[in-house]
Amino acid sequence: MVKLGILEKLLPPDNKVFFDCFIEAANICKKSAILYNEALIHGIDEELLLQMKVQKHKGKDKEREVITMLNNTFITPIDREDIQLLSVSIRKINKKICKAFMNYNLYKITRPTEEMFQQGKVIIKATTELTHCVSLLKKLHKIQAITDSRNTMKEIETLGDDVLYRATEELFSGKFDPITVIKYRDIYKDLEDALDKCTSVADIVLNIAAKNS
Repeated sequence: MVKLGILEKLLPPDNKVFFDCFIEAANICKKSAILYNEALIHGIDEELLLQMKVQKHKGKDKEREVITMLNNTFITPIDREDIQLLSVSIRKINKKICKAFMNYNLYKITRPTEEMFQQGKVIIKATTELTHCVSLLKKLHKIQAITDSRNTMKEIETLGDDVLYRATEELFSGKFDPITVIKYRDIYKDLEDALDKCTSVADIVLNIAAKNS
């Protein structure tokens, strides 16, 4: 592979390639969310487990790709700190979704709760909006569109908070034994963390737009 020349390092990447990477990373999160929902509906077999492991590695690889590219580029389309923060934040979303899936498998859950189904749908909505939100980085001048996306993400977060409240209320209603409470709570928390991080990314994108408008 030909090494980057000095001139190539001085120039911003063609076609805002960093932004393309963010979109790809967000799509990895969305795919992981879809796989998690498949686990809830159909259960986990070896093929689905393998697919999720691949998704986990894809998230790490994409972050590594961005950081490597960042280290080899002198002039970037947005602040270097923002590029690194976005890359790390999106990878953490995928990590949390994958962790929820793996715990679901590890804990041998065969009858998901209604709140698990609802939370699963919410995380698909959030990762879908995440992809849209980061795609707007290519149009930083469209502050209103970015603001609208951020507000949509906040609405999704509120929906997720409502689901978590009902799930927590159900967990401590006395219907479940202590071990089951711990298992379910772990899964609920991982997806809630993923949802919170989706909102954080939307805030970061809006802040970037404000700085570059």
